[in-house]
Order: sequence, then C-alpha cells, then structure tokens
Amino acid sequence: MAKEKSLFVCSECGGTSPKWLGKCPSCGAWNTLIEQVAGSSGPANNRFGTQYAALAGVSELATLSEMEAADVARTPTGLDELDRVLGGGIVSGGVTLIGGDPGIGKSTLLLQAVDALQRAGQNALYVTGEESGAQVALRSRRLGLDHSQVQVLAEIQLEKIIATLDATRPAIAVIDSIQTVYSDQLTSAPGSVAQVRECAAHLTRFAKTSGTAVVLVGHVTKEGALAGPRVLEHMVDTVLYFEGDTHSSFRLVRAIKNRFGAVNEIGVFAMTERGLKGVTNPSAIFLSQHAEPVSGSVVLVTLEGTRPMLVEIQALVDNGGPSPRRLSVGLDRDRLAMLLAVLHRHAGVACMDQDVFVNAVGGVRISEPAADLAVMLAITSSLRGKPLPKGFIAFGEVGLAGEVRPAPRGQERLREAAKLGFSVAVVPKANAPRKGSKEIEGLTIHAVERIEEAMDVVRRLD
Repeated sequence: MAKEKSLFVCSECGGTSPKWLGKCPSCGAWNTLIEQVAGSSGPANNRFGTQYAALAGVSELATLSEMEAADVARTPTGLDELDRVLGGGIVSGGVTLIGGDPGIGKSTLLLQAVDALQRAGQNALYVTGEESGAQVALRSRRLGLDHSQVQVLAEIQLEKIIATLDATRPAIAVIDSIQTVYSDQLTSAPGSVAQVRECAAHLTRFAKTSGTAVVLVGHVTKEGALAGPRVLEHMVDTVLYFEGDTHSSFRLVRAIKNRFGAVNEIGVFAMTERGLKGVTNPSAIFLSQHAEPVSGSVVLVTLEGTRPMLVEIQALVDNGGPSPRRLSVGLDRDRLAMLLAVLHRHAGVACMDQDVFVNAVGGVRISEPAADLAVMLAITSSLRGKPLPKGFIAFGEVGLAGEVRPAPRGQERLREAAKLGFSVAVVPKANAPRKGSKEIEGLTIHAVERIEEAMDVVRRLD
C-alpha cells in the first residue's frame, strides 16, 4: 500500500503548501501551517455543513434531563497513593498522561501498577518505545516482580500498536512514551508536534471506543512543562506530574487535570530498592527535626487536594550587597517580593538591604496563597534572630492592604495540626472556631485580622 502524501494546511485561511513554512504563503500568518494527509477532511476540503451532512448525516440530539447520569466505575491499581491522585483508580476508556523529569520513576511506578492490576485479574499491556523488552524485564526483576504476567510490546509504530491493542483488548495499556510513537501517515519525525498530536488522538479514540484505559508517558521540557503541543493535555482525561529531587528518595505525583476526580491532589512515594512505596504520613517528611526551636522556621498547614499537610517553611535573612537577592525554592518568587513589600509597609519590617532566601522543606511546591502568613513570620523570625515557640503553626493569605484573609477548610487544617501535637496557631480570624462550637483540644488559637496583629502575637509569645 503506497504511503499517502501529506499537505500543510493553514488554520487561518485554509491555504495549502506542499512543505512546512514558518509563514503561510496565502495569508501571511506565522506558525499556522498544520500537517495533514492529502485528501483527508480538513478545513481546506470541508468548509460547509451541507457537505458534512451529505457524507455523514445528522446526529440525533438529546436533552440533559433525558440522559442517564451514572457514577464512573473505578478499578484500584493496588497503589493507594496513586489511586488517591487518580480519584479512586483507573477508569475504563480513560486516558491518562503522566510526565516528569528523566529518571524520576515514571516507568517504575507504572510497571508496579500494571503488575498489581494483572495480579488482580486485569489484562495489562506495557508498550515500550524507549527500552527493549529485555530492559523492561530486568527492571521487573529489580522490583521483585519475578513472575509478572504483564504482556510487553516493544514497538513505536502507531498502526502496529493499535492493531495489537485491538486484537488483545487489555484492560489497561501503558505507552512509554508518546514522544517515541510515530504514524506512517505523516512524514515528520517521531516527537514532532504533528506526530505527537496525531498519535495521541488515535490512541484516545481507541480508548473511548474499546474501553481500554490508556496511560501515556510524556517527556518534559527544560522548564518542566510537558513536551509537545498543548492540545495533548486537552485531549486526555487526566494529567499527572511526577515531581521530586532525583537526589532525594521522596517523589510526589500531582494531578493537574482530572475529569474523574479532584485536581491538585498529590500522592507521596518513597523510592526504595524494591521500587516506589506509598507514604501514609507525608507530613513527617516535610518537617525537619530540630532539637530546639530555631529562628527562621515556621510550620505551615497547607492543603493539597483533599489532604491537609504540614510543611516546614524556612527563611534566611542575611546582609546583602548593593543588589540584594530574593530566592525562593518551592514558592513563587514574585509573591515573595510582594510579601516583603507588605511587611515593610504595614508591619514596619524592612529588608531592602538584606538577602532573603525562602525554602519549602522536602522539595514540595506550594502554590496556594495560604502560605503567605507563614512565609512572612519566618522572614521576621530570621531577621530578628528569635525562634518561634515550639509547636507553632500558621496559615493565611495576606493582601496588599495588610489584611489576613481566610484559607479554605481551615478547621481541617487545625485538626491535622492538633493531631500531630502542635499547640500554638496563628490563623485568620474567619478560620478560628466560632463561639459555641467545639474547640480543638490541645491547640491554642490566636485569630488575627491584619499582619500587624500577627506580629504583635509573635512578640508576646517570645
């Protein structure tokens, strides 16, 4: 069968070109030429609805009230932390994209998951495009999966992969990785924008029609974003990011998008000789063990999805040169600059000539604004050289006017802190227990409305 030729079609005007150009020769728009198989239905060939109707007919419509709503059935993977991120397990016909740095443990995690599903009676297929079958088998031996019955296919041609999937119909299929897969219908190299988009679209279509759950492994760029077109993340049902320092044994799996569960949920794993093991109490790994309280250290109760988690925020303020540095690890650097301005304007704490370094212990990334109050108290503690009391926690968003705004699900955060033995809390007034409600045993709560009040409370606690 002869290989079909491809054309490049402009997404703006519909003009065509036999080769890719940076600028459309018809309308002059930049970066709008998209590769298509010649003769396929696209914007240049089918522009009017009447043509589509003549070819395919008109579909029947139904109202929302007529449609039957049902909960999505999930199959647990056997890894509790992964199930937490997925929303309870894999979904038949669901497509999941997981990305992360090289060597972070993506293949290890997925091999453990498909082996657990295979042992539970779910037929699993592992498609490897970056390694040979022997290399995958060697990894399974290292993980202690000596008698694994997971089927392995070493292939990168899309048509052969889909033919195998259609013949075997596994419950779950892992494609490692989508950047190595190519289609004969396109002339571009594997990993190109057109190849990644088309291969992902065909695999997604197969998953929806067959009921096979498909997991795509994706490469990341130097900036940490998933490589390839942004539409790749829009096609799939779930997007997971594998985070962590390769020099540390702890890994985080974070859900960025999930049509079947909560977003921003995280799973915590520890890398061991036998693979990745779930961490049931992640707060323990994000808290440093100090024999005595030290200056510049504040414990924050953050919220990751449905899980309250305690993370230590450390700050170091030191004499700077003509151009003081502001560096943050695990926190937004621009927000740090804003908080320093609020500290100066509303609390009288000046750091203009000081180097300021802020770090979230354990390699965790905190994006929620509820970390503001803890960061500001840590900076003040380091600048004054006075540690905060033992068992001290804080959370709350700080506005430009100096007000301390409430954080979502504040009562759950306070209960988590009390459960782990913390005894003093500075929180927004709206998050403090209301009069007449049940108090949180063992926790003394100081409710504040402004950053100045929080500073006063800290001075009284010295």
